[in-house]
Amino acid sequence: MKKNFTFFFLLFSFLNFYGQDTLDKKSENQLPEEDEIIDNLLGEESEEEFLKSATKFQFIHVSLEYNNRTYFSGRDIRSDQFNISPKISYLHSNGLSIGVMGIYYNQFTPRWDYTSVNVGYGKSFGEEKKMRWSVSYERYFYTNTTRENPFKNAVSLGFELDNIKKTIGTEISTTYLFGNDNSFQIIGSTYGVLSLSKTKKHHLKLRPQLNITLAEQTIQLSQTFTYRDREFTRYFENNDFGLINTELIIPLQYNVGNFDLELGYRINFPTALEGETNLKVTSSFNFSISYLFDL
Repeated sequence: MKKNFTFFFLLFSFLNFYGQDTLDKKSENQLPEEDEIIDNLLGEESEEEFLKSATKFQFIHVSLEYNNRTYFSGRDIRSDQFNISPKISYLHSNGLSIGVMGIYYNQFTPRWDYTSVNVGYGKSFGEEKKMRWSVSYERYFYTNTTRENPFKNAVSLGFELDNIKKTIGTEISTTYLFGNDNSFQIIGSTYGVLSLSKTKKHHLKLRPQLNITLAEQTIQLSQTFTYRDREFTRYFENNDFGLINTELIIPLQYNVGNFDLELGYRINFPTALEGETNLKVTSSFNFSISYLFDL
């Protein structure tokens, strides 16, 4: 069932892409030429679409995101806490990106959980540059060094496919986590863009996105039995790979100049692995603000 769900999700994503792309090709001769993207900088597009379209640039991108609830793989951790993630990145048109980010949880000890450094490289290719590949390495530096942190490194490989106007796209990324332990995950994403209001300086839009996550999880199971009127509990671990979460994101994005604001709503539909029961649908709100410095 998990494999079928994943197959149909990816098939649906690519069919959507090609259907939209065919309509674009039929009507592209009727559309006026787009304004030079450098002239408008980010006035016409969000940072993400701009960086995909620009041909030569050097930027520093800073952002701050707030989430009112904290979930792991979509699962409720029975702790009503928020988290904040600041990030700063350097982006170059040759495909190089370097970033530093961290995350703060208001009820963890220590509250600043970790800082990570990321180095990535990617290139667009194919007709109309609609396809893009990327590779990255990330290193995690945990604040609490007294506990065992199983994953200290991550290597990711991604492939993205967009239509001509970048109003719909699909991405598949794989990540290998390693350190004291290792794990592997695959994330498939499909997004669409619905423009609500657009002028030369402002852009308000919805950008719904559906993510599915397949990952390897180590689950600790227990078995309790009675022997000679005494109760014993045996613990053992089970490694399981499969669909662990489906996430629907509905963000309202507003772009003005070099600023980008987002107010979003996330819904998680976690899939129970072996040994898990009574998983509930979870949801949260997030708000982010970012700014792009042109170098």
